[in-house]
Amino acid sequence: MTSGTISPDYGDPSATAPAWEDVDQRLTDAQLYWLVTVRRDGRPHAVPVCGAWRDGAFYFCTGDAEQKMRNLEHDPHVVVTAGPLGAGGWSNGKDIAVEGVATRVSDPSLLQELAEEWRTKYAGDWVFEARDGRFFEVSDQGARGGGGAVVFRVPPDKVLVFGDDHGQTTFRFEATNGG
Repeated sequence: MTSGTISPDYGDPSATAPAWEDVDQRLTDAQLYWLVTVRRDGRPHAVPVCGAWRDGAFYFCTGDAEQKMRNLEHDPHVVVTAGPLGAGGWSNGKDIAVEGVATRVSDPSLLQELAEEWRTKYAGDWVFEARDGRFFEVSDQGARGGGGAVVFRVPPDKVLVFGDDHGQTTFRFEATNGG
């Protein structure tokens, strides 16, 4: 990754780009993310998702029958957004868009760590048990969700950060995803 570059077309080129550490922390702290996938016919599909940003990548899960899963099977390129996302206008924080390629997570120890992270981050609202390479939602009543959910990892190819103090800043990463 290089340092952030402010777009001269959409910001003040004399401004200071936000530090990656600040962007990374905002992604970690976000409670709600929006995931954008692409349908087979090219139409976008956007949904709010819970997830975790850790070790420089975004993690989320989805069931086999969900539209986002069908879209990912066709095209794994996604956009993940976080931030105020227009709430309160330009002067309320920073909006962040992460572009990358979603790949399935199957490592049992990582899945267990992610399940615990979800439990802690979402104060028990989403409690998962990691087994058989998937997440299975559990509650006081027992197991829910039938066949469980597939967990995906999205390392960034590019991150766009929007804010009133700098305009648009772009961070680019090594092309490890074919994106």
